[in-house]
Amino acid sequence: MANIAFIGLGVMGGPIAGHLAKAGHDVTVYNRSIGKAKSWAEAYGGTVATSPAKAAEEADIVISCVGTDDDLSQVTLGREGAFRTMKQGSLFIDHTTVSARIARQLFVEGESRGIHSVDAPVSGGQAGAENGKLSIMCGGSEPAVAAARIVMQAYAARIVHVGGAGAGQTTKMVNQICIAGVLQGLSEALRFAQASELDLDSVFEAISGGAAQSWQMDNRWKTMAQDSFDFGFAVDWMRKDLGLALDEARANGATLPVTAMVDQYYADVQALGGHRQDTSALVRRITRA
Repeated sequence: MANIAFIGLGVMGGPIAGHLAKAGHDVTVYNRSIGKAKSWAEAYGGTVATSPAKAAEEADIVISCVGTDDDLSQVTLGREGAFRTMKQGSLFIDHTTVSARIARQLFVEGESRGIHSVDAPVSGGQAGAENGKLSIMCGGSEPAVAAARIVMQAYAARIVHVGGAGAGQTTKMVNQICIAGVLQGLSEALRFAQASELDLDSVFEAISGGAAQSWQMDNRWKTMAQDSFDFGFAVDWMRKDLGLALDEARANGATLPVTAMVDQYYADVQALGGHRQDTSALVRRITRA
């Protein structure tokens, strides 16, 4: 069992930290909203810290799950950041979806302090975090990822080492590019079926067992047909992720025309008030015939 500092207790971080506590680790938590940290401690035990640096003082492992590059920089390299107090030989795992640039920066900063770093964005959404069934794509050295795997298995169904520093984040971009294209196709197919006055349950039964099948179809076809979007991964976060992918593509020379188009379609959904709705709300911008 390890002494773990966990930074960021949102819809993903809170459940992940909970799995670590249930697994028997000694968990100290920090959250920007102290009330959320206290509520977590009441539910799972553990200790509440007043800053990332305080949380990390005695930790063998520091895990973060925050929001953006700026948030991650603040909780690691800021005046009260975790890197200022982490011990030599300790391990840093980041589950935030951020740019590959900051992942590589933290790897270098960590090396200079004797800290091992793994960029480990996750896929599986809130349900995956709550059920301990996340897929995790890891960038970093083989020894660091091997050490991270020992604790991550408490909340993951799949852990894959995809390459060096930053590779976890670029793999997450691949994941989001795939989802964007699938959801646009699913949205158009659903509206086409409705315009054709087909029975949607029968259509789903007919096509979900063949080449058209996808996780999005299995889990979102029926809710999209019901105009139900108040759950799951928010449109605002998807736009952030697609923006990261488009920025990386500009740097590496990749061409992402569909991703760029769907990103703008999500801007339309935001204009319709869908900021916090599930990504399947993409269908809202296609009017019914």
